[in-house]
Amino acid sequence: MLQNHPEICRHLLWFFGVAACVKLLLIPSYHSTDFEVHRHWLALTRSLPLSQWYSDETSPWTLDYPPFFAYFEYFLSFFARLVDPQIVLVYGIYRLTRKLEAKKRVAMWILVIWSPALVIVDHMHFQYNGFLLGLLMLSISYLQDGRDVMGGFLFAVLLCFKHLFAVAGPVYFVYLLRHYCRGGLLKGLGRLAAMGTVVVAVFAAAFGPFFYHGQIQQVISRMFPFGRGLCHAYWAPNFWVFYIILDKGLAFLLKKFGIDIPTPAASFTGGLVGDSSPFAVLPQVTLSIH
Repeated sequence: MLQNHPEICRHLLWFFGVAACVKLLLIPSYHSTDFEVHRHWLALTRSLPLSQWYSDETSPWTLDYPPFFAYFEYFLSFFARLVDPQIVLVYGIYRLTRKLEAKKRVAMWILVIWSPALVIVDHMHFQYNGFLLGLLMLSISYLQDGRDVMGGFLFAVLLCFKHLFAVAGPVYFVYLLRHYCRGGLLKGLGRLAAMGTVVVAVFAAAFGPFFYHGQIQQVISRMFPFGRGLCHAYWAPNFWVFYIILDKGLAFLLKKFGIDIPTPAASFTGGLVGDSSPFAVLPQVTLSIH
């Protein structure tokens, strides 16, 4: 552990302190609309009852993250007037690199703490990716240690903070099924049930209060807002990207052949609910949950 390496500890604290000072200097700098998004979420969770968190529409920046992140914003709201909460979880980095040589470990810490991408995204665009990626690395580090239940628990917690990490879900499922649920049919089923119980308990803790207040459908509609466009929350290429390209291509060809069709402005990734353009040629895609 770190307490056994005081020299490393001093170096890391120094680098962390300098990085924190640099990030503090960014407070008066440019910030994107996401700063207002999170400021609104702080105010929303602090001033409204839980039953209204996912139905409030007083601002275009509606809450669309899973419940654990909403609880996190509520927690931060108690300190919002005192400090500017910039959270970077580096404990997971230590666990993942503790088997490396001391110098390599320090280098890894410095690369993460001073990561230009995280500085820009978290402290100018204003997100919490350092915190969330820290949870992901912490989960992976427990899997690396063979502590699969803890790794699965943390990944479930991460999903309840930001559901876009679900893209890693199939990888976790296959790994845990092969690594944790082995040892024969009965033992494997028992372990599968144990892991399932842990995951269900995490999701129950996150979504349970909203289910109690009859808000679960509202939560789901906010987490998967079709009104923002099919590609807004999924930056990696997916089926809907090709669907949109095909629609644009067909509209272009039809116009070339002299067929006059309405072609709305492209705003499939606009970000605001209700700001997504309808398709010009292909059938409209709607949410199946009613």
